[in-house]
Amino acid sequence: MNSEALYRRLLGYVLPYRGMFALSLLGTVLFAATEPAMPALMKPLLDETFIARDPAAMIRLPLLLIALFLVRGVAGFTGDTLMQWVATRVVMDLRTAMFDRLLALPVYYFDNHTSGNLIARHTFNVQRVMEAATSVVVTLVKDSLIVIGLLAWAFYINWQLSLIILAVMPPTAWVIRRVSRRLRKLNRSLQDTMGELTRVVQETVNSNREIKIYGGVDYEKTRFREFNDRIRRCHLQLAAVSEANVPVVQLLTVIALSVVIYLAALQSQTGEITVGEFVSLVGALALLSSPIKRLTKINVHLQSGLAAAESVFALIDEAAEQDAGRLPVAQTGGNIAFHNVSYTPRGSQAAVLHDISLDIRAEETVALVGPSGGGKTTLASLLPRFYLPSSGSIRLDGIDIQELRLADLRRQIAYVGQHIMLFNDTVAANIAYGAQGGATREGIRLAAEKAYVLEFTDRLPQGLDTLIGENGVRLSAGQRQRIAIARALIKDTPILILDEATSALDSESERIVQLALETLRRGRTSLVIAHRLSTIENADRIVVLEAGRIAESGTHAQLLRANGVYARLYRLQTSRRP
Repeated sequence: MNSEALYRRLLGYVLPYRGMFALSLLGTVLFAATEPAMPALMKPLLDETFIARDPAAMIRLPLLLIALFLVRGVAGFTGDTLMQWVATRVVMDLRTAMFDRLLALPVYYFDNHTSGNLIARHTFNVQRVMEAATSVVVTLVKDSLIVIGLLAWAFYINWQLSLIILAVMPPTAWVIRRVSRRLRKLNRSLQDTMGELTRVVQETVNSNREIKIYGGVDYEKTRFREFNDRIRRCHLQLAAVSEANVPVVQLLTVIALSVVIYLAALQSQTGEITVGEFVSLVGALALLSSPIKRLTKINVHLQSGLAAAESVFALIDEAAEQDAGRLPVAQTGGNIAFHNVSYTPRGSQAAVLHDISLDIRAEETVALVGPSGGGKTTLASLLPRFYLPSSGSIRLDGIDIQELRLADLRRQIAYVGQHIMLFNDTVAANIAYGAQGGATREGIRLAAEKAYVLEFTDRLPQGLDTLIGENGVRLSAGQRQRIAIARALIKDTPILILDEATSALDSESERIVQLALETLRRGRTSLVIAHRLSTIENADRIVVLEAGRIAESGTHAQLLRANGVYARLYRLQTSRRP
């Protein structure tokens, strides 16, 4: 989008608050209207008070001065305060629009974008947009009216001399146009670097233990200082470019003003202009310096805001997950069928899955095993439509899942993974998250009991109402896993996906979690991904994936007798046991 289109779109977010925005502009206009009144008062103040010595003018003019500043104060306060109200509303709406889009984006978007960049758009970039959407408008309206008003008064006093000031307009416009392109480029670079700095800080917070244990402190310091220095250099370049054009414009204005003063002084000697008119004219032209300076510098905020708007609208305009399905699903039977499914990631030429066909009966437990990179997690991720197959189809109770409403489809599936994500809330709130508003206290406690969560929460002072910290940092891996299982239990779905749910646990924790998982799998169609083969020996069926293809399939005993890939992997693991 070009600058004009971007700005029109930004103003579209102001439109819902046009009433407050109009009142703010009215205050701004009134404030701007008082500016030419200052030099206008100088003419009668000198001619009527000091020269003519009119007693009435001696009383009237000071009172007018007081009234003038009273109006300026009220108008300025009204304009600035209401504009801040509008600005904060615009920022809130933009953040809401970005966050809503964030929740609707497909999984592959997050695979290709850093979280630091996304966070920076919600924090740093949107603040820059606020300046362009509101503050720039106020400054543009106010200072443009001030310039017009001062010039109008100057032309009223002496139009011939005032024409000299207009000579600086073409070179001023040329300078501003040249600077704009450089400012936009620098602001894009600044925003990208802020995203990278946010990413480094986020990674440092999340990986503080790994950094300490592996001696990565100096490395992280170097990374942070590198991006921090880039930001400093960006700010310095922005300051240099933005400040460089101000003295140039001011110099052009002062040159024109100096010529006017010289010619006005010559006219005053011949009586063509009075002392009051001379002071009023020079005062009006001198007052042009400040608004012209602000109008010149407004380009800095405008280009910064437009560069930020590009990144904000880029996120808002990202395509949401495809959801062309129209068939509602109240409750599925749990029969799953993969028919000739292949998958190639976006931007890649190499397929991850090749022509997979697999039928899973209702309430059957099917384990997916095989070497790393074989496509196990990818295959499971196709079921809730985190990714879409490149070819083939997946059917649920005989219906292509593409025809089902996405929310209804995912309502049939519970998930427990290796990397458990918990919220900085209580144990009870994390369990209740699976029911999304439909959880009762009794239901939470029952799910906690079945998942063996009560074994450790009953020993805590606040029990299920204990705060667990960011991502459950105050809990052990086994405790976090049990909360995730309770969360899946309370959702009570016919289909369950378990992705390496016990791989990071010690033997004792694994035993307890396995008991909880057995409770969770009962009566459900379960798709279990496992590297630790001892955990899936009792699965109804084991499917071995190798290089994105099904290498073999059968029960544990059948696959051992076949002496294929599974038998090799099983012997390799059992030989390592103490």
